[in-house]
Amino acid sequence: MSNKPQHDDSLQDHHSFDGITFEVEEEEHTHEGEKIKRRGIYLWPNLITTAALLCGFYSIIASMGGDYTRAIYAIILAALFDGLDGRVARAIGAQSAFGEQFDSLSDLLAFGVAPAILMYSWVLHDLGRIGLACCFIYTACAAFRLARFNVQIGVVDKRYFIGIASPLAAIMILSAIWVGRDYPLIFSLKDPAIQAMYAAFMVIVGLLMISNVKYYSFKQVDRKRVPFVVMLPVIIILAMILYDIPLGILVVCILYALSGFISSFVFRQKSK
Repeated sequence: MSNKPQHDDSLQDHHSFDGITFEVEEEEHTHEGEKIKRRGIYLWPNLITTAALLCGFYSIIASMGGDYTRAIYAIILAALFDGLDGRVARAIGAQSAFGEQFDSLSDLLAFGVAPAILMYSWVLHDLGRIGLACCFIYTACAAFRLARFNVQIGVVDKRYFIGIASPLAAIMILSAIWVGRDYPLIFSLKDPAIQAMYAAFMVIVGLLMISNVKYYSFKQVDRKRVPFVVMLPVIIILAMILYDIPLGILVVCILYALSGFISSFVFRQKSK
C-alpha cells in the first residue's frame, strides 16, 4: 500500500481556486433534478456578449471624442449582439447562470451607461448639474431594471417585459439624438427648451424601465403561426422606417412605449 496521504476531493476542489486562477465553477441542474458542479464557460454565447460589451465601451469612447455617429452605430450593434447571444445559447443548450449575469453587466454598460454619456456629451452638458443628474437617473434606472429582471427570472410571464427592456430604452435615446442631428434647425441645441425636452425625455425613458407596465416581449412569435394579414402592418412599419430611418425608429419606439399603457388598461378592465 502507498504511504502517501489521502486528500479529500472537495478539499482539493476548494484549494484549486486559491491564489491567482482564471476559472469559473457553477452549479447546474440535470434533467433528473440533481445538482452538479461544472467548470468553465460556454464559448459562443459569452463571446457574443463580450462583443456587445465592446460595442458599449467603444460607444462611450466615441461619445467622449465627439464622434456621435459612431457612438450611435456602436449601441445599435450592441443591441443586435444582445439579441443574438440568448438565441445562440438556447439553440445549442448553453444557458448558464454565469451567462445571465455576464449578459446583465454587458447590458448595463451598453444600454445604461453608453446612452447616458452619449446624451450628456451631445446636449445635456450645457445644463450642467441638471443634465448630469438626468443622465444619472437614466443609468440608475437601467441598473434597477436589470437587477429586478435577474431576480424575477422564472417567476414572471415570459411573454411580457415588466417595464421597457434596456436595449429598447437605449434605442429610444439614440434615435432621439439621431433625429436631432438630422433636423438641426428644428432641434437647436442652443435652445433651452430643446435642452429641457431632451432632459425630460431621458428621465421619462429611465422611469419606463422601472415601471410595472407590461410590454409584449415577442419571444414566442417565432414559435407560432400568425394570420397572413399581420404582414400588412409590418410592411407599413418597414416602409415608414425606410423613408426616414431615425424618425421611423423613434416613432415605432414611442408607439411601443404607449402600447404598454393601453394593454395595462385593457388587462385592468378585464380583471374587474
